[in-house]
Amino acid sequence: MRAATFGAALMHYTSSAPPEQIAALREALARPRRIAITAHYNPDGDAMGSTLGLALVLKQLGHEVQVVLPNTPPSFLHWMPGADTALSLDKDAPAGNKAMSECEVLFCLDFNRPDRVSGLEESLRAAPFRVLIDHHQDPDDFAAITFSDVSACSTCQMVYDIVNALGHDALITADAATCLYTGIMTDTGSFRFSSTVPHTLRVAARLMELGAVPDHIVSSVLDDNTEDRLRLIGFALSERLRVMPELGTALITLSKEDLARHNFKPGDTEGLVNYGLSIRGIRLAAFFVERGDMVKVSLRSKGKLPVNRFLSAHFEGGGHNNAAGGATRISLDAAVDLFLAELPAFIASHPV
Repeated sequence: MRAATFGAALMHYTSSAPPEQIAALREALARPRRIAITAHYNPDGDAMGSTLGLALVLKQLGHEVQVVLPNTPPSFLHWMPGADTALSLDKDAPAGNKAMSECEVLFCLDFNRPDRVSGLEESLRAAPFRVLIDHHQDPDDFAAITFSDVSACSTCQMVYDIVNALGHDALITADAATCLYTGIMTDTGSFRFSSTVPHTLRVAARLMELGAVPDHIVSSVLDDNTEDRLRLIGFALSERLRVMPELGTALITLSKEDLARHNFKPGDTEGLVNYGLSIRGIRLAAFFVERGDMVKVSLRSKGKLPVNRFLSAHFEGGGHNNAAGGATRISLDAAVDLFLAELPAFIASHPV
């Protein structure tokens, strides 16, 4: 299929871009606007890819656009086009809050509740016109226009669908394509998760035609380790991995002391939970890490094991059926004890 017709061929896919919302968004963007774009706390590849990619397209349309993040993204995402222009609340709170307070339209990407932006929540709620684009379950009703598609592999895929439905596929530059491809690649686990469907690959192919270079993106994201990070991963797997074959579960825990010993930097534990899921016979992988006065919990699963429900019930969390996160203010040991106490019943209620 020729590149010139590829975008048109994708137009039939509309779950991420319902006509009513597209019409409302087209009207909201009919004249140049001051726009802010934000994403969730601890932005990952999908959050960064969707915010930066959409920003680049909106600038092509003549809008004044500023990406504002709740905190600095991990170092392995700093290479992304436009990342150096994004404001982070932890580094420049006055400028970030100013951009949010002065915007006419605020795009909220890759999160489903206002509290997911942490210190930016007050500014978010004060924004006069909000647009939500997200693929997580059960979004709060806080936006004038909501694009919610839980079947989408990533928010970046949704952004492409929306831009394409608006008729602006041709405005996706090589830099924008690179950003959107990055988010799709990271949120699908390099296209190996079950969320990868034929449409995902068609969008990825179109982004390649528009200038995304897969080997450069993969290398930039996955081959950017420090020695400390590799040693932390090795320590976690050799000293902090517990395998429970009778429950089909693998558990990794890291304390504040473990992190300090390995000179932890944000992003160093990204993807660590997936190692447990790669063990033969394991269908649930858990990662508990002590961060400040909180314990962060990440769960991954295979098949029809809804880890988002488990986290919603016990750890103030949520997410997708097979990938979810939560948190608690109880101690690391108490959090692990709670997990182990509730785990057998959860596993038993969802047999293979």
